[in-house]
Amino acid sequence: MRFLSVFPKRLQWILQMLFILLLLMTAYRLMFYFHYRPVNKPFSGKTFLLGLRFDARVIALTGLLILIISSFNFLNPFRKRKAVYFWNAFITLLFFIILMMYAVDFYHYDYLQQRLNASVLNFLEDSAISSKMVWETYPVVKMAFGIALTLFFILFVHNRFLKKKINKQTDVAKRPRLFFAGTIFVFAVMIFGKLDQYPLRWSDAFSLADDFKAQAALNPFQSFFSSLQFKNSNYDIKKVRSGYAIMADYLGVENKDSIKLNFERNISFTDTLVNKPNVIVVICESFSAYKSSMFGNKLDPTPYFNSLCKKGVFFERCFTPAFGTARGVWATITGIPDVESPKTASRNPAAVDQHTIINDLYAHDKFYFLGGSTTWANIRGLLNNNIAALKIYEEENFKAGKVDVWGISDKNLFLESTKILAQQQKPFFAIIQTADNHRPYTIPQEDMAEFKKLNYPADTLKKYGFDDNGQLNAFRYTDFCFQKFMDAAAKQPFFNNTIFVFVGDHGLRGDAGKMFPASFTKEGILAEHVPLLFYAPHLLKPFSVKKVCSQLDIMPSVAGLMRQRYRNNAFGRDLFDTTDHKERFAFIADPDMHTIGVVSDQYYYARNIRTHKTDFVSVTEDPIPPGIAADTVRIKMSRLTESWYETAKYLLMHNKKQP
Repeated sequence: MRFLSVFPKRLQWILQMLFILLLLMTAYRLMFYFHYRPVNKPFSGKTFLLGLRFDARVIALTGLLILIISSFNFLNPFRKRKAVYFWNAFITLLFFIILMMYAVDFYHYDYLQQRLNASVLNFLEDSAISSKMVWETYPVVKMAFGIALTLFFILFVHNRFLKKKINKQTDVAKRPRLFFAGTIFVFAVMIFGKLDQYPLRWSDAFSLADDFKAQAALNPFQSFFSSLQFKNSNYDIKKVRSGYAIMADYLGVENKDSIKLNFERNISFTDTLVNKPNVIVVICESFSAYKSSMFGNKLDPTPYFNSLCKKGVFFERCFTPAFGTARGVWATITGIPDVESPKTASRNPAAVDQHTIINDLYAHDKFYFLGGSTTWANIRGLLNNNIAALKIYEEENFKAGKVDVWGISDKNLFLESTKILAQQQKPFFAIIQTADNHRPYTIPQEDMAEFKKLNYPADTLKKYGFDDNGQLNAFRYTDFCFQKFMDAAAKQPFFNNTIFVFVGDHGLRGDAGKMFPASFTKEGILAEHVPLLFYAPHLLKPFSVKKVCSQLDIMPSVAGLMRQRYRNNAFGRDLFDTTDHKERFAFIADPDMHTIGVVSDQYYYARNIRTHKTDFVSVTEDPIPPGIAADTVRIKMSRLTESWYETAKYLLMHNKKQP
């Protein structure tokens, strides 16, 4: 490493230590890969290059720490000889921690098939039993000896190199401040991880679309600290089993097993469709029901979509299982409510492996279109790791220019997505996720001539649920984009054999005034009430459904319409199944209000998980009649709420893909 001779001596010393750390990390990754790799899995250069970027972050943070500490004169070994003793002890401790992390990571993967994550801290609650299990299962003595031997070697090399540099009479580096500034800049780039809007995240490992490659690319520091905020993301197995009979009956599980907790349903059809229809699911940003024309809003913000609803199958009482875009995307794809709090399940490395009915549409090519970046909320990890052969189109893949922080406009997103889908030779399943109906409420300049903004007085806006004219016009612009999309799609050959599904990612809190029963505003469920439309004029007869349903029901319903055999291990039920006569409920877990509850056609039951306060209200204009009948319903909904919540926490970790 002669090229380091032009650096200041302190930097030479730090970079030498970092090089040793890089060698150790690389050696470990090779050992991990070849020890745990599945049979016949070839070597992956992409895995190691991505892994090197994760390692570079740890190396840069370590280098920055040493650089900062050694900047103090009394701890600078090149100015104070006694500081050598401190650095020998510090380097020994530092590498001991690193080696211990890697050792625990190695056997953590052996035990759970997961890289080291914060859930390991839960074992400390039963430390005596956990320690005994480790002692009886793994070669603790050999591991300790190997760590000690490695530490001795590192200390020997460090001490020898440091003294050699100290004894060197002169520091030949010119402009040392420039070297230090350049090093800090390089460290900063390594920590950020990539030249992009978003930093390198654990979810980037799952862009490899292979579970083992993703696990091999991570390092224990990245996986542990990324999951630290989820260390309490757990379920109470006793409560899950206690509510199993209720949930298994509600979901229609035939092979009930409260020990193995089987929730799997394998759905098949005697009649099949030879010509499978295409499917386009549009996840609509902040598409709140009470703000739209379909529910009688006098400002008529969505006249075009209202006309579509009259020509399709429109579900008036659809609820999302949570508030927030990431949670809405998660629920639509997996069929499981995102009950993580305060962060979302998409950000939890332990929950990234999920089965989705989308993969059962094996004859279809899969697409995901977003005007911005799927790095947001780590959605890319959810998509790439779980949807086979998925083609993702983001802002850099489109010709249109970016209009704001959310990427290209929804209009251009729809038009360019339509052109891409028109070129497909096979049936396709596509998700298009919109974003313009969101602050900063941008209306692109190119659409100003055709799209006419409206302005209303503040009291009128408030009366019909809008904060200001910007919010109203963004809502209206969404409708404008829907019309542009459907007009363009109608000209394509795929149109007549395509099922279009429109659903809000979530609603919005506010005051619905007299447009809805008072309970919608008081209980805050406007935040989860969204329109749901299945539109296929050549395949579906129009009708309106007033019964309650959920965002979780979308994928089972899509598969049912296609007469496609599928496996369901989640919560959704086929809304078009004419043999299913069981009462339906929609589960809601509101992370901001700290409530969990269920909605029926008549009532809403909720419990605050912090205060334990409960509410039982009517969601119709009719008051709750007093008496035993109402009490029976309340108790039933209370039990269903608790069972659903505990089962959701369990299934977030146990809805894994089948090999």
